Amino acid sequence: MIHATAIIDPSAKIHSSCIVGPYCIIGPDVELGENCELMANVIIHGPAHIGSHNRFFPFCAIGMEPQDTTFAGEKTKLRIGDHNTFREYVTINRGTTKGGGVTAVGSHVLLLAYAHIGHDCFVGDHAMLINAATLAGHVTVEEWAVIGAFSAVHQFCRVGAHAYIGGDTMCTKDVLPFSTVVSPRDARAYGLNAVGLERRGFSKERIRKIHRAFKVLLNSKLNTTQALEQLRAEADRGEDVDMLVRFIEESERGVIK
Repeated sequence: MIHATAIIDPSAKIHSSCIVGPYCIIGPDVELGENCELMANVIIHGPAHIGSHNRFFPFCAIGMEPQDTTFAGEKTKLRIGDHNTFREYVTINRGTTKGGGVTAVGSHVLLLAYAHIGHDCFVGDHAMLINAATLAGHVTVEEWAVIGAFSAVHQFCRVGAHAYIGGDTMCTKDVLPFSTVVSPRDARAYGLNAVGLERRGFSKERIRKIHRAFKVLLNSKLNTTQALEQLRAEADRGEDVDMLVRFIEESERGVIK
């Protein structure tokens, strides 16, 4: 079902079950999987590989050139998984050669109006970017993370799994997994995203262990190195705390505390 006003490059591969609405433009080297829907005025440039059951609302600009002054027309890519929703005016840029050449979005991701994903970003499964949330280049957002409206994440930062970033927050360091972070200027962690973890089926025991780790990291008089040593020494800390410890150990920009 392709509207007569749509413009599609001959090299694009579009599954027969897709719906392409009026005034959409699909460029060369674009591949659309089963049951994708482009409502109207959607632009997709390639190279881009897009999975199945993705919905693109009007005026999305997907797979455009990276907003990087060093970009010189290299053939870089965009990769999108399945069952994602891209609301009005969402923008996603392809990668750059210096950043690996690929921008990637997982599956079951929700991007609300005016959300932006910059070049060489990775967005994990079930993540959410609320209205006008912005990722600069080279940002990693892990699974189930939520980035609030009008919030921005600085280049090369990471947002940990199950983290919740409140609205109008500027993140210039890594956001801890499971944490709640909010502040328009100097972002701070305000503890555990307990409500989100409960909604995702975390047991009370798992939440208790993570909460205990956050007390050691955020509320004790220990510095980060001392807090990590204490957490490693706890025999019953569990895999969630292990993930939290690894995240901090691997941080290059530091973490928001």
